[in-house]
Amino acid sequence: MFTLQQIHEAHSKVKSGADFPKYMQDIIRLGVTSFETFVFDNHTNYYGKDKFQIASTGLTETFSIVNESNLDQFKADLKAHQQGKTDYMTFLNDCAKSGVEKWIVAMNQMTCTYYDVQGQALLVEIIPTI
Repeated sequence: MFTLQQIHEAHSKVKSGADFPKYMQDIIRLGVTSFETFVFDNHTNYYGKDKFQIASTGLTETFSIVNESNLDQFKADLKAHQQGKTDYMTFLNDCAKSGVEKWIVAMNQMTCTYYDVQGQALLVEIIPTI
């Protein structure tokens, strides 16, 4: 199975959201089947075959997530991030300000679903393949 070190090495190549599709391919090759990232401290739960699970530690700095989501603002911030206009920490802050609590990536569907604090799906994106 995969290790956090392997995931961190793959993630170290990511400079902006524009690099996300390549990162997805890298961690799929490691055996990651899905992952769940929490905005408030950026900890991530990674899942693999046969119920394998490993979690990263969060940041020492945390973000307060607003209770009322703003989907239009989030879409604009997400687009800017995917175009390489913002770094990851800015993106996390933008998520928190727009009410995004977490996202879940499902490799078998190549989707990334963003959720609000009530657990409602705000947006489902298809991850481009490279």
